[in-house]
Formats: sequence, structure tokens, C-alpha cells
Amino acid sequence: MLQNNPLLAQLKQQLKETLPTKEGIVRATAKSYGFLEISDKESVFIAPPQMKKVLHGDRIRAVIRTEGEKSQAEPEALLESAISSFVGQIKRQKNKLSVEAANPLLRDAFKATVAEGINAAELQNGDWVIATLSQHALSAESFIVTITELVAKADDPEAPWWVVLARHELPKRAPVALQQWPLLDTQPRTDFTTIPFLTIDNASTQDMDDAISVRAEADGWQLQVAVADPDAYIAAGSTLDQQAQQRAFTTYLPGRNIPMLPRELADDLCSLQQGVKRPAIVATMHVTTDGALQSPAEFTLAWICSQARLNYQQVSDFLEQQGDWQPDNSDMAEQLQQLQLLTQARQQWRQQHAIVFQDKPDYRFELDEAGQVVHIHTEHRRIANQMVEEAMIAANQACGDLLANRLGFGLFNVHQGFDSNKLSALAELLQQHTAPVAHEELAELSGYCQLRRWLTQQDTRYLESRLRRFQAYAGMSITPAPHFGMGLTQYATWTSPIRKYGDLVNQRLLKAILQQQPAPEIPEQLTQHLADQRKVQRKAERDIADWLYHLYLQPQLGAAQAFTAEIFDINRAGIRVRLLENGAAAFIPASLIAQGSETVKLNWEEGRCYLAEQALYELGQQLQVQLHELNEPGNILVKPLQSAE
Repeated sequence: MLQNNPLLAQLKQQLKETLPTKEGIVRATAKSYGFLEISDKESVFIAPPQMKKVLHGDRIRAVIRTEGEKSQAEPEALLESAISSFVGQIKRQKNKLSVEAANPLLRDAFKATVAEGINAAELQNGDWVIATLSQHALSAESFIVTITELVAKADDPEAPWWVVLARHELPKRAPVALQQWPLLDTQPRTDFTTIPFLTIDNASTQDMDDAISVRAEADGWQLQVAVADPDAYIAAGSTLDQQAQQRAFTTYLPGRNIPMLPRELADDLCSLQQGVKRPAIVATMHVTTDGALQSPAEFTLAWICSQARLNYQQVSDFLEQQGDWQPDNSDMAEQLQQLQLLTQARQQWRQQHAIVFQDKPDYRFELDEAGQVVHIHTEHRRIANQMVEEAMIAANQACGDLLANRLGFGLFNVHQGFDSNKLSALAELLQQHTAPVAHEELAELSGYCQLRRWLTQQDTRYLESRLRRFQAYAGMSITPAPHFGMGLTQYATWTSPIRKYGDLVNQRLLKAILQQQPAPEIPEQLTQHLADQRKVQRKAERDIADWLYHLYLQPQLGAAQAFTAEIFDINRAGIRVRLLENGAAAFIPASLIAQGSETVKLNWEEGRCYLAEQALYELGQQLQVQLHELNEPGNILVKPLQSAE
């Protein structure tokens, strides 16, 4: 009788108006309740019925009701919706159409309508679609979405790729090719076609954008790196150039790639194919017998003709005296052997004066014709990989030096080492471990290099793993700045212009210097765009890998197979590890570490797991684990083979 009483409703409204309101972000949980995050230090509980009105990530205004010491937030107004569109799966119940988001924090299925051009009758359970939020429950009575695109049918074996690309709004296909590809850059070029350049890449690679030639000299080596010149076919500011800038990178996913440039350019006209004359920019460098790169390098607009297309495996086998493959002639064999010697000298020099990366294996998914994972290969970086890497580092170092000295600007890869806000805590930690670097040296390139070299000499990787949380993020800068992670005063990449737009920009700057023309300005927002696109691509690479790992490991669940796992993070919920046999990231919940999880102490600050005050596990440690549970992709639970009792 009182349910629709106007007087009662008026009293409720008056009471509500006297209550305080707060603005914040909705944070959903794995349960049906959530929280209103008002600040880093303040959050308020949102009860399950109220959570049905909002979505994870929504920015809202809420009424705060307090009874005793407990407060609850009641969503009142939507300030900004967390999502505008999402990828999800069709769910039909009693012939009603809905979409279930591929996100565990968006729990309930959304009532759905279809946009013009979408046939609702053809949509089946499990089909993948893009849905746009057309009605929010906080602004109306319920959530409603509109299906705007079919991404993949439920039984499509290529669904993982199409879904991941759609989720991250990445293109599915190469840019549309032009009918003709005239050579736009008609500037004179030096004829280097008789120089014995060769390419070393993966056997399946088509977009070959660099070639190498090396010659022994009395005091070291002459190293020449030839790089494809797509700018010769693409006018700066053209529609094709704008498309390349928007894509920023070629997207590499297991079993396929989506190029930044049309395939006619990337895989043909600009690819440094064997026996074909190609426009290129060549860096000629001199490396001393002790591995030092002499400055300055000489850059030349040239025509080149690669004389051999080699792959990493055959070159490594030859130099490591494995297998039957042999170079076509003695000159080629001599080049490979000299490149190996140069590489060893450069590595030794960089170990003493800069920083050499620790070798980590790559993991390659082998797929059958149906897109199913047949095997995951562990590929260690062999001598041929190292040879190409050292040649490219030298060429990019030379480019950075030239741009810094001649122009004072370019697209520089930069890394400041450690986060400046964390230096005091870092210095205290290093003092506990008697590291030979003073506090004031941690912000200097020389001090950073000294610390890195000292870390490589330690018996375990524990301290090195702890230092990761103190690291600053790498980025890009228009003005020259050091790259602490490489130990170099400046570093500007230009050796992959077919697949990286930033390299194409630097290549245009090099050409402006060589042709004595005004260098094109670099928009300030370009560095952020490139960083954002790289972040999106890495998320896509991770998502497709998580999906494929899930499919690959599913049949192995319940088997007695043991995996070697390396710990890379410890937090209050458990331990994050990487399975070294296949590269999958997995999680050990605290409840699986010991019989009673209350006996386990997980110390994030120290990077250690304690049992009864005894250190049981620590960062960088390896242990044997078994699969325990596979939930959605990216959520692999494992347990130690010998759980602590």
C-alpha cells in the first residue's frame, strides 16, 4: 500500500539529499560486490544489487550511506562510462539475444539489439561480435547493447586471431596496394651492387629490410649495413604514409603478420631479395680489433643487390660445425667467419663499456593448417642471431650519433635507468647487498652500467629480479638522451623502416642530411602515438599467446607432467612464474603453496615467500610445478610438485 505512496517517495528523496556524495571509479571483484575507489587511500563498498547498475571502470557519483562503522555507496549518476564498445559472444536464452563480454569483470550478459545490416537470425551461440553500449543502467532501467559487427563464427579456427585484433582495434589486413609503384626518389645513388651483401633472417621471412657485408682490415673490420628505402616509394604526408603512421608497426602474431605497408612493398619492392637490385641507405662503419665502433660512420644513398639469402639456423649450424649446410663459395664463408669474429669483439667491448643483454629464449608456436597448436618450440639465440643483432646495434648507434650531432633531434629510443622517485629506497637495498655503486651514481649512465655488470657476476638472479620494480620505463624522445638499458649515450633505430614507422622517420632525416635538404620536423605527439601503438601491439601479442597456451595446455590438465618454473613476481595472493618449457605465465595461489595457507607469508617488498619464518621461495628461483587449473585464457594455475607441509 505504501509502495507507490508519493509522500513516502518525497521523504526518501529529502533524506537522500542530506547524505554526502562522492565521485570515484567503480572497481568490480570476482564476486558480485564491488567498490567505489575515491582515491588511492579511500574506497567504499558497493553491494551486489547496486553493482548491477554499473560497470567496472565507470566514473560515477554515489550517495554514501553510513551505519555504525560501515559505509556503502549507492550509484546516483554516471559521469563517464568505462566502455563504449567491446568484443563478446552471443548468448541466446529463450530466443532472446544477448552478448556476454569477454571480460571476467563484466559478469552479466547484456540484452542486445542489432545494427542495420546484421541479421539477428544468423547469430548463433558462441559467435564473436562487436557490441556498442547504447543504454546504461544508471541512466535508464537496464543495459542494452547494439551488435555492430560479426567478428568470427563460434567454430571458426581463426577466431583467436580475429577476436584479439578486434579487441585491440588493430587492422586485420594489409593496406590496400596502389595500381603502380613509381620510384619517387630519383636522387643519384652510388652503385654498391657488387658489394657482397647478404641477409640473415628467419626462413619464412619475406619483409627483409637489412643486409650485411663485412671485410677484415689490418686494425679490425669494415662493417656495412644496407637498409631498404621504402621512402623511395612513399611520399611523406601521402595517404599511404598516413596509414603507415597510424599503424606504426607491423603486427606479428603466431602464424601470421599484418604489415604496416602494402605487401607489394613490404614483401617485394622494398624487400632486399637475393639477386634483385634495390634502393637502400648504407651505413659504412669501422670496428677496431677490440670491438670499439669508430665515429663517425659514413651513410650513403645507394643501389645494392643482396648476393645471398640465409637463415639463422643454417648460418649457426655452419659456424658451430653442425649439420651439412655450407656457404655457396669461400668468399661467403669468409664473410660469415669474419662477422662472427666482429660480433665476439663487439660483445666483449659492450660488456666492458656498455651493457649486453642476457640471452633469453624465444618461444615459437607451431600451428597446423587448422590453426591448432602442434608444438611450442624453445629457440635460444644462437650465434647467427647475435651477429645480426650486433650489426644492427652498431648501425643504430651510428644513426643516433649522426642525428644528435648534425640535427640535434630525431626519434631516439631512451631509458633513464631507475625511476628517480625510487632512488633512495634502491640505494638502501643495494647497501644491504654491498653493491659497489654509490647513491649519487645510480642516476648516471656509468653508475648504471657498473651496477649491471656487477649483477651479472652474482650467484643468483634474486637481487637482479628485485631491481626490476625500481626500473624506469623505456620510451622515445625527439631530443637526444641516453639509453641506460643499452649503456649508450644515444640510440636511434632506422634499420627496420618496412615494419616500424619511427625507423622510416629517422631514415627520412638521414636522407635530408645526405641530400643537404631541410630536415622534416617531427610532431611532438608522434612519440606518444608510437608508444601507445607499441603498447597495444604487445597486449595483442600477449592475448593471442594466452589463448593459444590455454588451448595447448588443456589436454595436459590432470596429467603428471612436471614443468620447470621460474619465479618473476611474489605478491600477497601468491607467486607468478614462467614455465620454461613453453614460455607460459602461470600463478601459484597461496593456498597451494602449503597445506594451510595461513602458515605462508608472502613478502612483496622482499620478493620472498616464507613458511614458518624460513625462506621457501624467492625471485629468480626455479622450481618444479604441475598444472592445477585452467580458467579463462591468461589464468593458468599451477602447484609446486612438493607442496610445503
